[in-house]
Amino acid sequence: MFKKSKKRVIAYLHTHWDREWYREFEVFRLRLLRVFDNVLDLLEHNKIPSFYFDGQVVALLDYLEIRPEKEPLIRSLIAQKKLFIGPFFCLVDEFLTDGICFAKNLEIGLKIARDFGCTDFIGYLADTFGHSVNVPQILQEFRIDKAVVWRGAGDLPSEFVFNGVNTVNLIRGYYNDIFAADKTIADKAMFLKSELDKIAEGSKKVLLLPIGADHLDIPKDINEQIEQINACLDDYCIELGSLFDYFDAVKFKSKYDDELRDNEKTFILPGTYSTRTKLKQLNVECSYKLDLANKLQFNFGNKYTNVIEYAYKLLLKNQAHDSICGCSTDLVHEENITRYHKILEIANGIIEEIRFAQDENISVSFKYPDKYKLIEVERTIPEKGTQIVAKRQGFPTNLLCDTYRIPVTEDYTTIYTLLKEIHPQQTESDIYANDKELGNSNIKIEVVDGKINLYDGASCHEDFIQFVRYCDKGDTYNYGPVKDDGGEIAKILSSHVIMQGPLRGSIRIETSFFGVLVWLNKQSKLLNFKIVWSNLLSDKLWQVRFRLYNNIYTVHSEDMNSLITRDFDPEYNIRENLPSEKGKEVMTNTAPMQRFAWANGFGVITKGLTEYEVYKNNFSVTLLRSVGIISNPLNPARTTPAGPPIKVKGAQQFGENTAEFAIGFFDIEDWANYVEEVYPQTIIL
Repeated sequence: MFKKSKKRVIAYLHTHWDREWYREFEVFRLRLLRVFDNVLDLLEHNKIPSFYFDGQVVALLDYLEIRPEKEPLIRSLIAQKKLFIGPFFCLVDEFLTDGICFAKNLEIGLKIARDFGCTDFIGYLADTFGHSVNVPQILQEFRIDKAVVWRGAGDLPSEFVFNGVNTVNLIRGYYNDIFAADKTIADKAMFLKSELDKIAEGSKKVLLLPIGADHLDIPKDINEQIEQINACLDDYCIELGSLFDYFDAVKFKSKYDDELRDNEKTFILPGTYSTRTKLKQLNVECSYKLDLANKLQFNFGNKYTNVIEYAYKLLLKNQAHDSICGCSTDLVHEENITRYHKILEIANGIIEEIRFAQDENISVSFKYPDKYKLIEVERTIPEKGTQIVAKRQGFPTNLLCDTYRIPVTEDYTTIYTLLKEIHPQQTESDIYANDKELGNSNIKIEVVDGKINLYDGASCHEDFIQFVRYCDKGDTYNYGPVKDDGGEIAKILSSHVIMQGPLRGSIRIETSFFGVLVWLNKQSKLLNFKIVWSNLLSDKLWQVRFRLYNNIYTVHSEDMNSLITRDFDPEYNIRENLPSEKGKEVMTNTAPMQRFAWANGFGVITKGLTEYEVYKNNFSVTLLRSVGIISNPLNPARTTPAGPPIKVKGAQQFGENTAEFAIGFFDIEDWANYVEEVYPQTIIL
């Protein structure tokens, strides 16, 4: 009688290593020592054929910092192609990391991995919360032609070509801890048959089975278990191998060229783009300042290369998804904040030292060098032709950088922030400001009859800006809307002029939520907003809402320093589509942004506000989302947990909070020009 052959199943051994998450880094590192000690022993004694160390080198470095005597063994195992490391320094979130940092992640990670002797690399992104369409292009720039994804891949098959890169979709995820479970072989075989049947639906002749999970060790009897389980399986034969074996065994034909954010089959946890806003704000500031310092030192001798790489390593550690996404313990994120401040100290210190070493009249422009612009500089004496916009007490920068001088009490003086014209034009000021309006020749904001109106030339956008807040019954992973919550709109109480100058004017708008500072520069098309308030409320979503003329069907936003396009159904209402079936996550009309988003001729540039929402003609940006638990089992947006139900008071973000953004009407082709106005690429030395 004919007996059908079993399908080949290539299983690879791995552990997914979050440096910090529901436990702090040092606690997890103690676990790392135990896990990797065992893995090295199994590899050394040929008990397992190979081990994939999660696509990142930072966990290996963390291990070797405590176990330096293991380095020769590790190098030997890498040379024998038993241990695979890299290509990334750290597994970062793809939507909250810009293209410069993502490339640095590969540059640093590959340098370390190659130094250890590793030559085989896969863009391994098994647990990031969705996948950027720009990642494959960056991988190819580093000559990496393979990738592994999971979240957001929807119904895509096990193997497909993702924007030019051969990519494996882990249909059932990377998380498979059945071999470590306290179950009989028969039960394990039954579970694996069910899993393999589902994997087979999206696969051809060969299947891929990950064996491992978050911070999970490899059972010492893994070979014996597989042998016994194979005897129980009629349709499949599991063999231990490597990811590279699977890539060699299959063909990649299907093509997909869009981002991977489909949450029908897997959680993409979109609420993380608005959790712990301060992390996002510091992350964007650090990335911008560090890149600027790097460009500046490149023009003046490259003396800071090593310290800049050190700072990038700190930044990349903070960009790991459980860190930058804000879904870890309060202690983890307190350490993140400390790292961010270290990075800013380095970046600002480099800029200050280079300024001190150069002629103060030098202007260095990295973008649009001949364009008229206004930038802020700090001086101890106001200069002719500038406008004072702020002042503080402190020591002069040149004194702090001079190694032959020590500042003393008498040197503590007033430091002025001055607005200065670069390539000044012989035009009169077009700024006007009074208690009701602020404008120039391009744009005007008006506060009248309890409304904020915006004028774009002759066009009036009545009641254009609203500040709203909603209840949030969610957690750090997902916003949890209340079904019948219509939200609360802030009342516009009053406004008054703050500054009227030749280069900048400003007004302050008082609302029932908070005060809003608005300023406008000479000849600019951008209105700038800064809100500073003390949050005393828990479980709230705060947004600024812009009411456009027409429904919004398409949004262009920044992703990895380039523009991407997303389509929306403006009639979709999240509160009418909350899931009831187990294992489901609600689809949202929210999406991640980096610094910029644009819809229907209207653009927003933010300083670390990284989530926008579309509903009908309303374009909203999240200012703050306060919650108090890592994963809420009763979250109405997600019917199963995404992590442990640990209470995290810090995620409520009580106390002082800040939100900054700029808005304007302009053509999408000019987006980079306007981003540069908010993030200047000009340094005055």
